[in-house]
Amino acid sequence: MRTLRIIFCLVSFYCFFLNYAFSQKIYLSPTGNDNNRGTIDNPLATLQACRDKVRLLRRNSQLMQPVEIIALKGQYTMLQPLELSVEDSGTPVSPLIIRAEEGATVQFSAGVAITGFQKVTENLWKTFIPQTAFYNWYCEQLYVNGRRAVRARTPDEGFYFIKNARETAIVKGKDTIPKFAVQNIVLDSSGAGLFRSFTDPDFGDAVINFYHKWDNTRKHIEAFNEPLSEITISGNGMQPWNSFDNKTSYYIENYIGALNAPGEWYLERSGTLWYVPRKGETAENTSITAPLLKNFIEIKGEKAPGSRVKNIHFENLTFEHSGYQMPVRGNEAAQAANLVEAVITLDYAENISFKNCEITHTGTYAFWFRKACSNCFVNQCYMHDLGAGGVKIGETIISQDTSEITNNITIDNNIIRDAGHIFPCAVGIIIFNASDNKLTHNEIADLRYTGISVGWVWGYAHSPSKRNKVEFNHIHHLGWGELSDMGGVYTLGASEGTTVSNNVIHHIYSFDYGGWGLYTDEGSSGITEENNLVYACKNSGFHQHYGKENIIRNNIFALNIKAQLQATRVEEHRSISFTNNIVYFDKGTLLSSNWNKFNLLTDNNCYWDVRTRNIMFDDKSFTGWQKSGKDIHSLIADPLFVNPGIYDFHFKKLTIARKIKFIPFDYSKAGVYGSDEWKKLAEYDIVLSRKFDDLVSIMETKISK
Repeated sequence: MRTLRIIFCLVSFYCFFLNYAFSQKIYLSPTGNDNNRGTIDNPLATLQACRDKVRLLRRNSQLMQPVEIIALKGQYTMLQPLELSVEDSGTPVSPLIIRAEEGATVQFSAGVAITGFQKVTENLWKTFIPQTAFYNWYCEQLYVNGRRAVRARTPDEGFYFIKNARETAIVKGKDTIPKFAVQNIVLDSSGAGLFRSFTDPDFGDAVINFYHKWDNTRKHIEAFNEPLSEITISGNGMQPWNSFDNKTSYYIENYIGALNAPGEWYLERSGTLWYVPRKGETAENTSITAPLLKNFIEIKGEKAPGSRVKNIHFENLTFEHSGYQMPVRGNEAAQAANLVEAVITLDYAENISFKNCEITHTGTYAFWFRKACSNCFVNQCYMHDLGAGGVKIGETIISQDTSEITNNITIDNNIIRDAGHIFPCAVGIIIFNASDNKLTHNEIADLRYTGISVGWVWGYAHSPSKRNKVEFNHIHHLGWGELSDMGGVYTLGASEGTTVSNNVIHHIYSFDYGGWGLYTDEGSSGITEENNLVYACKNSGFHQHYGKENIIRNNIFALNIKAQLQATRVEEHRSISFTNNIVYFDKGTLLSSNWNKFNLLTDNNCYWDVRTRNIMFDDKSFTGWQKSGKDIHSLIADPLFVNPGIYDFHFKKLTIARKIKFIPFDYSKAGVYGSDEWKKLAEYDIVLSRKFDDLVSIMETKISK
């Protein structure tokens, strides 16, 4: 009897062990079923079902090892976002891991396939979408063969320009900006001509996209006055500091008359979807996807103690095909697209990570670590074809409860590029009101505005954005001549302890003013910027609008177009300390604006203009500049770079560098690291590089005329 009892106990323990071991792994498959058990042979179908299975496991036992949701190879359709709450938290010993099967490609798509296309002509297809005709479903993005299609627009490339704008305030409100106003915009002849053929449906659905200074505004057109070549739009009053003027560019999208270029599409309210195929596209080799959802993941903790979502990790997953729909009243101007959401949003979250994930084909930003987030990570993620930007950190308001200020977010070794398709004013990575974050080794390219932005307080008021690190990033090919007032790294407000170092920043070209490499804007203070290589920027390598006690040292500023160093507002306090830098140029001027009037310490620098030894420091010779107390120990000398013409800024000899106490740094370490495959993916497309250079050449030629 005793033997039977022992055997029974052993069998029971063995069964319990099997169940316990199995409970740590839950499987997901495109061919699964949510009524299944979640084993590898009997997998579930949706992330929501897997989440609920984990909840049940945690309710029923004290788990002491990781719980894994493992997605098997294939593409999954997301019909709703994955929502995670405090109930889904893991523990340090039992985190929740959501990952792809080892070696598998796993794609979560928030889109639906559009099929049934008929060939109208060789250059035009159409299909019918019943959901649009009968249920008012409408989409504003379309993805074709892994590429964003272009909603029919005019002009197909480039922009028109307005002549002028006037505003009538309808509701003034309490602020300086009217709460509601009507704007009458006089168009150039090219744009005005389009509206003469507009139909009523065109006026209902067409969107005019304005690019003005650092912002964009998107509106429906309410009326057209043909004799005056004037359109009417309405909404918030224009911002006095960024109103429309004759430098405001625009294009018009989403009307059938614009459907004339390969890759363009137009969806009628009647349900007919038109598409102009690109070269080589056939019905057999073309996959067309429309987005159903605007976001993929929402992680929502709560304010109460113990209610943060913790210890959840995502690995080796792709999320794609999200959408965005413009509100009826349009999109008002908003710096950095700060009001735009993200496809992955976190509030009250701690120790959440995303590793080796891909976020692509979105209508908005990729990530937003918004309210009360801490100790979270994004590592080796590929973010591309984005409607807005890459990553947002913190809130745009300053919480009175300091425990709710987001901190210690690490964005490391990621590729962020090809962004701003809907919101060109979006940023690669932006820190609003948040502290102690690390932005390191990221590859950021092909945005129309700023690469990295830090701080969200203008002037010298209190700012919680302290001790942020922006280091070893490769930031390049920004602006593309479309917006203005941008920087490779842009800062705002009191930022004591913040460092911007070991970054490589180049090829930043604005439409008008403000294509800068390092840009310390309004009130930037307490920032150290060192060991950066900055070259081929439009306005200057470094610009300080105004701020105090910033340290700019041991940087290389080279081959910038209009000037090398720029400063704007003169203040009584010391604005910057500029020491041990090398400034090398072959065009433009050394200084711009009020550098010569700034309260700055400048010394032990090397300046070299390949055209002349007689470099002018504004209206002073070098000797006169030194007599004014500036650059006493600095040199006019060739720093002896290996080959600056091809952007090789290594040293042939360190003779000059040593004289100014310049410490060489290895700028090749900027950008991503890891496998050869990952570094290869980060390499910049030579075709895009040439296109950028051609654009700069054309625009500079126009300016010189």
